[in-house]
Amino acid sequence: MEQLDIKIKGLSFKNPVLTASGTFGYGEEFTDFIDLNHLGGFIVKGTTLNPREGNPYPRMAETASGMLNAVGLQNKGVDYFIEKIYPRIKDYNTNIFVNVSGSTIDEYIKVADKLNNLEKIAGIEVNISCPNVKEGGMVFGTHCPSARNVIREVRKVYDKIMIVKLSPNVTDITEFAKAAEDEGADAISLINTLLGMAVDSETRKPKLSTITGGLSGPAIKPIALRMVWQCHKVVKIPIIGIGGIMNASDAIEFFLAGATAIQIGTANFINPKVTIEIIDGLKKYLIRHKFYSIYDIIGKLEC
Repeated sequence: MEQLDIKIKGLSFKNPVLTASGTFGYGEEFTDFIDLNHLGGFIVKGTTLNPREGNPYPRMAETASGMLNAVGLQNKGVDYFIEKIYPRIKDYNTNIFVNVSGSTIDEYIKVADKLNNLEKIAGIEVNISCPNVKEGGMVFGTHCPSARNVIREVRKVYDKIMIVKLSPNVTDITEFAKAAEDEGADAISLINTLLGMAVDSETRKPKLSTITGGLSGPAIKPIALRMVWQCHKVVKIPIIGIGGIMNASDAIEFFLAGATAIQIGTANFINPKVTIEIIDGLKKYLIRHKFYSIYDIIGKLEC
């Protein structure tokens, strides 16, 4: 009788396991490994108003217990998504979200407005926290007044679920969580990648063309957990936890810290079936501990 279903602003999810933008493509790339219909939802790669080539190569590097990326939001733009990708993915029986990025507030508004009328898109994830984009990105994610402005303006044009993805590269994450809630976010997702770098000692050069990039993977999990826990204490909207979740045990830690749902990112590169394995692991955990619902463990960390 275990129950994994959750709700965010009235939207039902069959389970709380989603995939993180930038690690799952448009979902289609994983259909040889898993049935997308079993997921609580998936979030397609970062989508911008105009096509982006991304950053020069090399733009990925392995690190201890993680990886650095500086892809730079490479995509073919929102019109391409609407015309070419949406018709192919719209009929999956799960919640589909589009990660929205921009270099200016006007770009965020235009992308959100274009996506607003897509019936089978459940919502958007407003990415104000990308550390790999020189314009916008980090500026919105690390300056609270700027974050407020972009969230407020996107809310004016977007009617469905709006998730705001927060940056960990700030002094006080709760300030940004409260700002997102105040300006109309239906949920927040955290954390995005941490700003880091890697150096090749033999060549004496950076391993990324951009020198710095976003650190993800198990190395950032303790920081992500801490930030989810902090935000859970100050906001009432649901929190979607992200950061180094590799298995069901990791996921459960995020629920205990206060997450209502979780996103799987870097783990998809290592094990393309990891999302389904985590869903099965959550079911077994609830049965083993005699919990009826996933809500029985959300925010139930015993301090």
